[in-house]
Amino acid sequence: MSAIQLAALARTGEPQSVLRRFLALDAVVTGANALAYLAFPGPLGRFLGVGSGLLLGVGAFLALYTAAVALLAGRRRPPAPAVRAVVEGNLAWTVLSLVALALWLSPSGAGAAWTVLQAGAVAGFAALQHIALKARQEIKR
Repeated sequence: MSAIQLAALARTGEPQSVLRRFLALDAVVTGANALAYLAFPGPLGRFLGVGSGLLLGVGAFLALYTAAVALLAGRRRPPAPAVRAVVEGNLAWTVLSLVALALWLSPSGAGAAWTVLQAGAVAGFAALQHIALKARQEIKR
């Protein structure tokens, strides 16, 4: 992805703003998932074919993760090590989601599709955040 494409996607050409917007978008999407899992673990668990306890645990984790990413997005200049930790966390989430689906989860068809879709979205956030961080670092040089 070129810097121009990245800037167009983020609707700004300033690398610092691009990075902050992708972090904020990650926090919004992750927060929405956290709220859904915490508010409706029973109905969502039945629909996705997973236990409500698992959804409550995942929802609590995602709520904490959302808070951390939102705080980072709110910083004028998010520190590179913290952004790299978010990128690595997103990549780990992606891998663990797919491994869990392959090895120990037995979700419904909708649950399997959701697992793959959310893993892809999280991998997309990791890629966008990584590219934006690199673009910011290139400007510094």
